[in-house]
Order: sequence, then C-alpha cells, then structure tokens
Amino acid sequence: MAGSSLDKYNLTQGGIVRKLFSVATPLIMTQVLQMTYNLTDMFWLGRHSDSAVAASGTVGLFLWMSMAFMLFGRMGAEIGVSQNIGKGDLPQAKEFAQNAVLLGVVLGILLSIVVFTFHSSFVSFFGIREAHVERYAKDYLSMVSLSFPFTFLSASIMGIFNGSGNAKTAMVIGGSGFLVNMTLTPIMIFSMGLGVMGAGLATVFAQGVAAGLGLILIKVYKNRPFEKFRLFPKASVAVIKQIFKWVTPVSTESFFFTALTMLVSLLIVSFGESAMAATRVSTQIESLTWLIGGGFASALTAYTGQNFGAGKWTRINRGFKVSSGIMSLWGLIVSLVLIFGGRFLVGLFVSDEVAELGAMNLRIFAICQIPQCLEGVAAGVFRGQGKTVPPSISSISSNVARVILAYVLVHFTDLGLYGVWIALALGATLRGIWIYVWYVHYSRRVPKVDAV
Repeated sequence: MAGSSLDKYNLTQGGIVRKLFSVATPLIMTQVLQMTYNLTDMFWLGRHSDSAVAASGTVGLFLWMSMAFMLFGRMGAEIGVSQNIGKGDLPQAKEFAQNAVLLGVVLGILLSIVVFTFHSSFVSFFGIREAHVERYAKDYLSMVSLSFPFTFLSASIMGIFNGSGNAKTAMVIGGSGFLVNMTLTPIMIFSMGLGVMGAGLATVFAQGVAAGLGLILIKVYKNRPFEKFRLFPKASVAVIKQIFKWVTPVSTESFFFTALTMLVSLLIVSFGESAMAATRVSTQIESLTWLIGGGFASALTAYTGQNFGAGKWTRINRGFKVSSGIMSLWGLIVSLVLIFGGRFLVGLFVSDEVAELGAMNLRIFAICQIPQCLEGVAAGVFRGQGKTVPPSISSISSNVARVILAYVLVHFTDLGLYGVWIALALGATLRGIWIYVWYVHYSRRVPKVDAV
C-alpha cells in the first residue's frame, strides 16, 4: 500500500467516531446489500410459490453452515492484515492476506464438491413432508453449491480490504454480486422458465462476477493494500496455523449455530409449509439487526485490530463505548419496526395466511434486538484483539440452551410453533447480554494508557 493510501485508511489516528463510520458505513451497506440480495431471491421465489420460499429457507441453513468454513479466509485476512498494518509490518500483513485467500479458495472448492455430491442426503435430513418442496430444495442446493469457490474467494479479498481500513472497496465487490443477482434472478426464474433452479444459477453467476472483480481490484486497483499480490503463494505453515488459531473458535461457533438451528428447523418443519415460509421471511426481515450488527462488528474488528497492533488502548476503549451507544439505538429502532410494521413487511413476500404467522414471529423477536446489537460490539472488539474464544463460548452455550428450551416448550406446553420462536428469542437475548458483560468485565484488566 502506498504511503498516502496507508494514511487515508489508517484507523489509529483521527476522530474516533469519524474513523469508525468510515469503515462501518461501507460494511453496513455491504450487509444491507446482502440482505437485499437474499430478499430479492425470496421476493421472486414468492411470486413463483410459497413452496419455493419454503425450499429456499431450508437450503438457506446449508448456506449459513458454509460460512463456518468461509470465515477462515475472510476473518483470517481481517485480523492478520489489521494487526500487522497497525504494527507497521506490511510484509507480514501481505503474508497473512495471501495465505488467507489461498485457504479460502481451497476450502471453497472442497465444500462445493461435498455439498454437490451429497445434496440429496442433506435435504432429506429434514424429512420435509411435501414432496414438491423437497424436490425444489434439492434442485436449489445442488446449483448454489457451485458458487462456493467464488463466494469464498470474494469474501477473503473483502476481508483484506476491510482489515486495511478500505471497506468501501469491499462494498463495491459485494455490491457487484448483488446487482447481477437482482438482474438475473427474475429472468432465469420466469423468462427462462427455470424456476427454483434459475434462482440458484443466478447466484452462481453473481458470485462469479464478485470474485472476478475482487481479483482485478486486489491486483491492479491504485488503492489496493499491497503491491504484487500473489493469488497462489507458497503456503506459510506458521501463518496458516495462526489463522486457524484465531478463526477455529469463530468457525466452530458459526457451525454450531447453524447445526443447532437445523435441529430447531426440524421442529418448525413439523408444523408444515406455512410455518417454514413464515420463518424464512421473518428471519430475513429481522436480519436488519444481525446483518447490520455484523457489519459494525467487522468494522470494530478492523478498527480494534489496527489500534491493538499500534498499542493504542485509549482508542480501543473509547471505540467500544461509542459503538455501544450507536448500536443500542439501532436495536431500539428495529424493535419498533418489527412490532408495528412487521405485518406489512412480511406481506410483501408471501400470502396473507403466512404473513400473519410471520408478523407474530417478528413481534416475539423484537425483545432481543438490542442484546443482539451489543453482542456484535463486544464480539468485534474481542476479535480485533485476536481473542476469539469468549464470543464462541457464549454463543455456543446460549444456542444449546435455546434448542433445549424450544423442545421443552413444544412438547410440554401448548405454545406449539410460538414456543419455538420464544425459545429462539430468549436464547439470542441471553447470548447478547452474556458476551457484552464478559467484555465489560475483561476491559477492566486492559491497559488504560497507550503502549510506548
């Protein structure tokens, strides 16, 4: 990275709020684009049938699970690049960037082969009662699995730009995939008559475009982080071991989250197609919180990583407090939207019967929006310091508890489907409060003055 470019994206100097938003705003926009990306598929699939929405909801769980493996490239780049840029060690930052991309591509290819080969068995795990929904889900998963290598590559490159403080370029990469998907999805579903398979094919093309653009930007863009970036470097065992040390707890957390969600989905499937469709739609709308919270968390990881590398503890502590206030306000706003506008929003995508169910889901989930936002703040600051274990412990434990609670409420009360949603909301609330209190306690032991 050129000297002027280093100064431009340096997060260790300048106004804290301004620097935070310089990274957080593009990352939040990227997450909003991701949500819109998902809603685009769901909107057009909803025009096809509620069955198609239910099928994509089932497949969505496998896409979430793939993130557990995608994180090795993306988060390995974010932490490794940010900390070493903060230290002023550009060669080591580049070493982490190149190995993170290599790791991401290899994992993407391997996962694509596994999922494509066994897609039918994966979908059959859910025991979907409606044969046509099961067929749609198998078609969709087999097609979307082909996008994994592209998705992992673009995510790793975006992690490099995020870690260097240049989140705007990462947003451009993610936005390119969204625009392609938004354009191609209705054409392939309706004009080409491909139905659910068309939505999956549009995703493959969209992720391919994003990966291609990412490669161009990391190699030739004037504000790229490093000169002479190599896509296939000689692997560094030490660097890859450090990436695994950082990311394995986060990956395990993500994997368990999705695996436990699959167990809960078995309960939801038992209530029929409408329950699955309502859950799918309301989850995407509720992602206003956790996608944007995730964007802010990624910004805090980069911000904290650079300042941690530079030993600037006063900026880390101040950034945590400022972010807590901002995200609490956002959580409150989303809670009010879910309570008073949920029925309207769900009704944009599905039939009236399903919309009523989805609206109730959103009202229940309104209780956990502020804790989820604070979870993102605490997790982001922890991870920027390379301490990835605490967020993982709180997340896995809380998610196990909510699965147990869901089964209890379904089988031993008359709450039925509502019992599942109540358990999920309470689990998310517990998870957010736990990790936030943990970081507040931990922060009492960190330095209060900058390192010399």
